[in-house]
Amino acid sequence: MTRNTEQPIPQGKYLAAVRHAELIYTSGMTPRKSGTLIYSGKIRSSDPLESHRDAVCLATLNALIAAQSCLEKGEKIAVILRLEILLNAEPEFTAHSKIADYASETVIEHLGPESIGSRAAIGVASLPSNAPVEVTLIAKVVS
Repeated sequence: MTRNTEQPIPQGKYLAAVRHAELIYTSGMTPRKSGTLIYSGKIRSSDPLESHRDAVCLATLNALIAAQSCLEKGEKIAVILRLEILLNAEPEFTAHSKIADYASETVIEHLGPESIGSRAAIGVASLPSNAPVEVTLIAKVVS
């Protein structure tokens, strides 16, 4: 998995994450480092699923880093209530949930097995800058 600890850089007029009470909402995160898109292109049915792992993991890690930036001292993310994975997939692609499992695995790796909640894996016609994946999440905070 690609490692990244830098705060995601918004690519428009929005915040990477916002907090309301005990909930943190992230904006859509693509597989970027220092604002530069590292992976691009459509997800195709002929691609080995593993070939998209690093892009999904990087986008998910960016979402986790953005969410963690909203924590105060002594707080942690208890659970990801909602994980949404948008895939820039060709119409014939049907393995959305298998690709989205890489995002779930990243959350579990960083927050533990009890941290995973609901999830949606959605194929779309395109994503910003031709990113292959965009990840957004809603997290619950505990002290």
